[in-house]
Amino acid sequence: MAFSLFRIDVSDDVLGDLRARLTRTRFTDRSGDRPWRAGTDPDYLRHLVSYWIDTFDWRAREAELNALPHFQTQIDDRRMHFLRVPGVRPAGSPAPLPLILGHGWPSSFVEMLPLADRLTNPVKYGGDPADAFDVVVPSLPGFLYSELPKGPLTRATMARTLHLLMTDVLGYQRYGAFGGDVGGVIAGWLGALYPEQVVGIHMIHPPFPASFDSHPLSAAEQAFLDAEAAYDQTDGGYSAIMGTRPDTIAAALVDSPVGLAAWLVDKYRDWSDNDGDLESRFDRDTLLTIITLYWASGTIGSSFRQYFDFHHNSPRPDITVPAAFTVSTEPSMANFPREIAERACTDIRHWSEPGRGGHFMPLEEPDLLARELRQFFTSLRPY
Repeated sequence: MAFSLFRIDVSDDVLGDLRARLTRTRFTDRSGDRPWRAGTDPDYLRHLVSYWIDTFDWRAREAELNALPHFQTQIDDRRMHFLRVPGVRPAGSPAPLPLILGHGWPSSFVEMLPLADRLTNPVKYGGDPADAFDVVVPSLPGFLYSELPKGPLTRATMARTLHLLMTDVLGYQRYGAFGGDVGGVIAGWLGALYPEQVVGIHMIHPPFPASFDSHPLSAAEQAFLDAEAAYDQTDGGYSAIMGTRPDTIAAALVDSPVGLAAWLVDKYRDWSDNDGDLESRFDRDTLLTIITLYWASGTIGSSFRQYFDFHHNSPRPDITVPAAFTVSTEPSMANFPREIAERACTDIRHWSEPGRGGHFMPLEEPDLLARELRQFFTSLRPY
């Protein structure tokens, strides 16, 4: 399959319309007297929007993004956007291992850029040039510049799309996969469906088994599942509406940039390891780059499709390839027991609980995560 260069090019008309909408924003009042207790804090949102209008320079960020090697291809007659960053290796050294990095929701390829830089150019960060990877960072189907498939958006469908990208489009015979959230779920499916081509998988959110019926739950497993259900009572509203009435909320978010920002920022604060201080982990330029990409591409609604189509998923086979986990530090992952992952994976080679770095770990802790990935995948040599 052929692929071609791609450039991000947001028109002046789109930016002008965005600015006009931002300046006409009507803000809500806070519910109660505790900031962030009821979602994105209106006072913070006002400050963020003011920065968006007066200070944020999209053209500068667009130029930075376009300095990277973006490409597009057609898979099953649907457009697929990806970055392909070659590893920096000494002349004559073996070819680097190809590694695909899969983002989650509400995220984008931007999350993976600090990690990709460390993996492709270890010398820049004091590492061994022999440890460089060739890195591929796709926009998942339905996100930004990658189109939805013609049928239901299942985990297996997404895995097949990424596998075709790595093998048929880019010509790799063997590769590794990393991901968090849905990107991690896809990594698991890649390992389950394509063990001959997938060297190993690395995830920050360990997988659940297709079924818990093989043997009784341990006390730790039961405690975790109970805690997860309790947490969902306070955090699950977003997924409930995106899974049952996605077009209703999408109509509001695709028409209001501030509504879109509130919907995304709520999760960036809630799910990252920030002790309540969102900007201790993400500067405003990074947040607004991600939000502006969602706005300009108009894909917040299609990013919900994985939730709405969830019932189309079939049980995932066991994951038999070597697996590694660097468990994220976020409320929903607290005290995740390894034995749950052992029900899904037959060959866990590495398990780490660093105690820092949340749902967006490639942005939050790129140095830590690069070390973990390098340690795991180099241990699998020869590929």
